[in-house]
Amino acid sequence: MSFKLLSYNVRYGGVGREPQLAAVVREADPDLVVFQEATDPRVVERLSEETGLKYRAAHGGNSVAYLSRVPVKRHEWHRPRGSRRHFMEIELEGPDLVVFGIHLSAVHSFWTERRRMRELRSLLAWVEARSHGFHVMVGDFNTLAPGELLDAQKLPPRLRALVWLSGGRVRYQTIQILLAAGYTDAFRRLHPEDLGYTFPTWDPHVRLDYVFTPKQYDERVTDCRVLTDNPKVREASDHFPLLATLET
Repeated sequence: MSFKLLSYNVRYGGVGREPQLAAVVREADPDLVVFQEATDPRVVERLSEETGLKYRAAHGGNSVAYLSRVPVKRHEWHRPRGSRRHFMEIELEGPDLVVFGIHLSAVHSFWTERRRMRELRSLLAWVEARSHGFHVMVGDFNTLAPGELLDAQKLPPRLRALVWLSGGRVRYQTIQILLAAGYTDAFRRLHPEDLGYTFPTWDPHVRLDYVFTPKQYDERVTDCRVLTDNPKVREASDHFPLLATLET
């Protein structure tokens, strides 16, 4: 059975942009949406009403939330030791699938990359201790994959200064930790030559949003693409959403 999973950073809670966000989600027609920066439960409730995705969970102050077309057996927010943010575990009622919604710390610098590495290692230890089968990790990782480059000149002056203080470049290692742990970058596997930029919508130049699955399940991700065509997408958020099709 095909299952459509959407990852979407809604920027600053999405307040005031609910109609645009709902239009983007409706066009994607997902079975499950995992939001990041969804810190206002009232926005998630309104998006549920406007999209017809009636199952939902959000918690004020937590970044990750969801909307679902199918019943959810269980959802929990977890904050592993060493992590500044909670991640979300979503176990669906029907499909053989567990989804981990992730939003790692932001900002391009040596120090924040080390923080993301700690957050990801804590998450991996938590997941590995529970021996999940088919599962995906999805969300805004706020970092670059191996071989991908950041044009620091496109950053705001304050953030360019942080890169300069980091020695002029940031050594991105967070995604490599996940790859070394046996996970596959679904978008890159399916689109080895596509840049796949997801941020920012007004001047796309970096890929921050990802779908990962354990390598033994990578062929169960049959499609993964960045949604850029909806005329509302640039008004809705600073991130383009990422849509994956899974065989469950």
